[in-house]
Amino acid sequence: MGLVRRIRERGRVAQPATPRPEPLPAAAGLAGSVQVRHVDAGSCNGCEIEVGQAFGPVYDAERHGVRLVASPRHADVLTVTGPVTVNMAGPLRTTYEAMPRPRMVVAVGDCARDCGMFAGGPGVLGPVGDVVPVDVLVPGCPPEPAAIVAALRGVSGR
Repeated sequence: MGLVRRIRERGRVAQPATPRPEPLPAAAGLAGSVQVRHVDAGSCNGCEIEVGQAFGPVYDAERHGVRLVASPRHADVLTVTGPVTVNMAGPLRTTYEAMPRPRMVVAVGDCARDCGMFAGGPGVLGPVGDVVPVDVLVPGCPPEPAAIVAALRGVSGR
């Protein structure tokens, strides 16, 4: 009885809603539900763990209309982690070309932005921007899942 009385006295207690991010100008054609294809171009897997957490039950990117898909033919957004290795440059370009237009690329992590600690490595071709055009950068080594979700929310406009 004490719990029911406290609930009636206090009413609903909830955290305030997080503010909506401003949609990116390039995302005009992607407003609404966004399908994401993820490619690991040669990372240490730290960013993959964080991308997995961004779509997990705690951060739940799907509640913002962002969903992972298995085929680039169904994707609106390509997320890429890690520096692009020599062996992954071709598959990354093929994946990008298989996506329908309009399409966007989100480079996740410092290695995708500027090769990070892998810069100058013998098997490293360069950052993601040297292989496919990048629209959004998510900094961090590895970036927090909340930052990844915020970037994807900006892409979806939700």
